[in-house]
Parts: sequence; C-alpha cells; structure tokens
Amino acid sequence: MPKEKARPGEVLIARNKRAGFDYDLGDRFEAGIVLKGSEVKMLRDGKADLTDSFCTVLRGEAFLHGVSIAAMAGAAFGHAPKGARKLLLHRREIQRIDHSIAREGMTAVATRLYFKSGFAKIEIALARGKKSYDKREAIKAQDAEREARAVVVHGERWYGRVGHESSRVGPRS
Repeated sequence: MPKEKARPGEVLIARNKRAGFDYDLGDRFEAGIVLKGSEVKMLRDGKADLTDSFCTVLRGEAFLHGVSIAAMAGAAFGHAPKGARKLLLHRREIQRIDHSIAREGMTAVATRLYFKSGFAKIEIALARGKKSYDKREAIKAQDAEREARAVVVHGERWYGRVGHESSRVGPRS
C-alpha cells in the first residue's frame, strides 16, 4: 500500500496504521487538542504514537486516551506521556460521537495526528470492530492487489501466469 502523504497545508506527525486493519472506519471528525508546550515541542519532533488510541465522551467533553507523546528530556515540568487529553470539537460533533459510542456500539479511534496552520489536529473516526475472518479477507484482498500492481509495473515478462513457479524468469530459490 502506498505511503499516505500529508494533505496540502498539513504536516503529518503520526498515523494509526492498525485502525484500518482492526476496524471498519466510518465518519471522520477533525478535532483540536489541548496540549502543553512540551507536548507541542515533542510533536514537532515527530515523537508521537497513535497505536491503541481512542476517544471517550465524559460530561459533554471529548477526551483522547492512549496517545503516547514522548517526554521531553531534561524538562523540569514536563507532561504525562500517556495522559488523557481534551479534544476541541463542536457540541453537535461531541453529541454525535457520544451517541455512536453509547447506542450503536461503535468506537472512536484516532487515525491521524497532524499540524494544520500551526495548530495540532487529530482525525477521529467512528469505527466498528472487525472479526478475525474479516481481517483475513482484507489480507487476501491486499495480496491480490499487490500482485496485480506488480504485473502492471513489471509486465508479464516477470510473472507470466501469476502463481506458477515455472513462469518466473529470475533465479530460482
């Protein structure tokens, strides 16, 4: 799969690669994040990890959990690397996320973390968990797509009839 590029006017910091594999992603929301100065500095250095991150709604406010922003070395007053961080969303967006989590059994996962016009933003996606057989089907589809792309790029001189060992031109292993 080609590497995701930042959209124009955005500087991509981190993305959650597992989210698309583990979940069926639905509606997406862009949210601002309340950060301390040391957190912003570490984000500018690209020291963030979105693996296992999710969003919750508590008393009408959205919070981001599980995002790891590395602690700043030598800082007297740093930040908690895995602490909960408040998200800045419109009230209707918070209500929509809360409704989806509470009533529809969905999860709000963080998919991308980036700077937009100098402000740290996070993309939240409403997601439904995939079953293990869905994940296997996704892997098969990716492999088939990868082989098809290889045939287009290298032509049939490389692969001949795809899947046949005798059709390979290069050295045998």
